[in-house]
Amino acid sequence: MMFKNPAGLLLTAVLILVFSGCATLQESMGDIMDPGSGDGELDESIVIAGIREALRVGTRNTVISTSQVDGYLGNRLIRIAFPDQMEPMVSTLRTVGLGSYVSDLEVGMNRAAELAAAEARDIFWNAIREMTVADAFGILNGDDTAATSYFRAQTGAELRERFHPIVERKMEQIGLSRLYGQAADAYNSISFTGAPELVDLDEYVTGRALDGLFTVLAQEEQKIRNDPAARTTELLRKVFED
Repeated sequence: MMFKNPAGLLLTAVLILVFSGCATLQESMGDIMDPGSGDGELDESIVIAGIREALRVGTRNTVISTSQVDGYLGNRLIRIAFPDQMEPMVSTLRTVGLGSYVSDLEVGMNRAAELAAAEARDIFWNAIREMTVADAFGILNGDDTAATSYFRAQTGAELRERFHPIVERKMEQIGLSRLYGQAADAYNSISFTGAPELVDLDEYVTGRALDGLFTVLAQEEQKIRNDPAARTTELLRKVFED
C-alpha cells in the first residue's frame, strides 16, 4: 500500500485504532507499512473513505434506532421516565386509579424525543467531516466511548438547539401541557401536601432525549471497535479486516 505523506499515514493509523480496537492495530499497521503483507493493496483514499463510512454507520444506526416509533419508549435503557420532582404526584395518581394521566404523559414525552432524534444525522455527519488530527489523538487516548464524548462535545449545543423547538411543538401538538395541568389538578384535589413542584417538561424532555441519543451512540461505537460483524459493508470489511 502506498501513502504519499507521513501525516496521512499517522491519521490513518490513529483512526484505525479508534474504530477497530487495540487488538488489531498492530496487524493493520503492518499492512500499511508493508505493501506486500496483505492480500490486496489499499491506497490512502480508500482507507480514509472506510474510516468515514465507519463513523457514518455508527451515527446512522443511532439515529434510526432512536427516531423510530418506540425508539425511546420501547428501550428500557433510554426510556424517558418522570423527573424525581414529579414522583409523589405520579405515585398518588396511580394509587387512586388515575394512572391514565400518568401513562399519557409518559408516552407523550417519549414520542417527542423520538421525533427530535431524526434531526441528529446531519449534525453528526458535519462533525465527522470536521474531525482533525488533534481530535483523533484525543479519541486515541480516551476510553471505549471516547468518540461518543467527542461527538457530544462537538454537537451537543447544536443538537439541543434543534431538539428543543421540535420537542416543544410535539408536546403542544399532543396537548402535553394540558395533560400535565390536568394531572396536577387531580393530584391537588386529593393530596394534603400541596401542589407538586413545577417542572419545565420541554427542557426536561430535551435533556433526556440527548442523553438517550448519546447512550445509544456509545453502544454503536463499542460495536464498531470490537465486533467485526458490525462492519456491515464491503468497504468496512476491506479496511478493517483483522
